[in-house]
Amino acid sequence: MKGRVIQFRKGRHTIHVRHFLIDVGAEGREKAEKFVGKEVEWISPAGKIIHGKISSPHGNRGLVRAIFEKGLPGQALTQEVSVLTSEIKIDKSEKKHETKRESEIKGGGK
Repeated sequence: MKGRVIQFRKGRHTIHVRHFLIDVGAEGREKAEKFVGKEVEWISPAGKIIHGKISSPHGNRGLVRAIFEKGLPGQALTQEVSVLTSEIKIDKSEKKHETKRESEIKGGGK
């Protein structure tokens, strides 16, 4: 599913550089709440992928807030992001634990 980056999440005096408002095409707050917890990806023109996660709905018009691992560049505004509907991404911390367990088994439980 596709969404569109609308703006940084900002206040009167501050800008949250990792937080973005995204339009996912929901028609209201209730429908936008269904997207909470979903993964989001932005792909740069050079092919770099920045991952994020939808944290909450924003307002009553169907926008959502997404928090990215790293801040998106300004050129990402008004560009498309991919909203992943299933969990296909492996958590980096789980991968580290897996390799540690495998080395313990191979090394004799040390």
